[in-house]
Amino acid sequence: MDKAYDVVALGELLIDMTNNGKSEQGNALYEANPGGAPCNVLAMLKKMGHRVGFIGKVGDDIFGHELKAVLEETGIDTTGLVTDKDTRTTLAFVKTFEDGDRDFSFYRNPGADMMLKKNEISEELLKSTRIFHFGTLSMTHEEVREATIYAVETAKQAGALISFDPNLREPLWRSLDDAREQVLKGLEYCDYLKISDNEIQWLTGEEDYTGGVRWIHERYDIPLITVSMGKDGSRAYYKKDGTADGFIMTEAAPFIQENTIETTGAGDTFGGCMLHFILEKGLEGLTEADLLEMLTFANGAASLITTRRGALRVMPEREEIEALIKER
Repeated sequence: MDKAYDVVALGELLIDMTNNGKSEQGNALYEANPGGAPCNVLAMLKKMGHRVGFIGKVGDDIFGHELKAVLEETGIDTTGLVTDKDTRTTLAFVKTFEDGDRDFSFYRNPGADMMLKKNEISEELLKSTRIFHFGTLSMTHEEVREATIYAVETAKQAGALISFDPNLREPLWRSLDDAREQVLKGLEYCDYLKISDNEIQWLTGEEDYTGGVRWIHERYDIPLITVSMGKDGSRAYYKKDGTADGFIMTEAAPFIQENTIETTGAGDTFGGCMLHFILEKGLEGLTEADLLEMLTFANGAASLITTRRGALRVMPEREEIEALIKER
């Protein structure tokens, strides 16, 4: 049965206040970039021609109104976006270091994204998508965690594939033990796990990424796991019976950019591209050639987003990514 949406995502929609130089007086200048990992993923998928929708909450304020307008401009369906009259839209101030890495300070105590309630979520939206995507920023507090688990279970029962990106942001958790508990909860549901190098080491206690994936596979039945390794590229681990570890591993080299500005949104861009290929190829019978194609395209897209400020509004076009791959 054809579904109305290819991907529906739930989670945070916020403003990334990104440093953009200094004023004549020497004060830091911040640019208000629309962001939030789930919507970054959806924006990349929209660039690839997919039908996408978002579930989340913003404040009834300047930033909330702007974010809704940006989603509509980008082509992300806002049927599931709720406006909160009592809570402000979440802000994330992003400090970028010389190597392009970042540090975050969140203004979210509370922020509108963490006030989403179970009874505010459209069951129809969840039943109308091929893939449901989520992360852990919507699992940091009890009420929004309940809403998230309800959404995941409803979508899965309706036949959707479940995509999960832990996207760990340590300052938002009471403790890393709490964070770990919720990441493990997310693994119970997911069919595709996108996880970063530092996250898999933290979660599993294994320094070696393959050892970390083996740890996950021993506990959870996840067909496809990708590990994003920043400047070292990425890996895909695909479940396959008859192999020594129960999976095959494929690795793709990175596309290093000389004019990198920041890495905000790179992982989300990567994840969006992976979901594009999952929509095209499914999760059954993937070959090493399929996995290499997926990783290479996703690496190329992620490298392009590092040359731009923000992510949601400036996702690369398919033609740009293909041209970059062809150059190499």
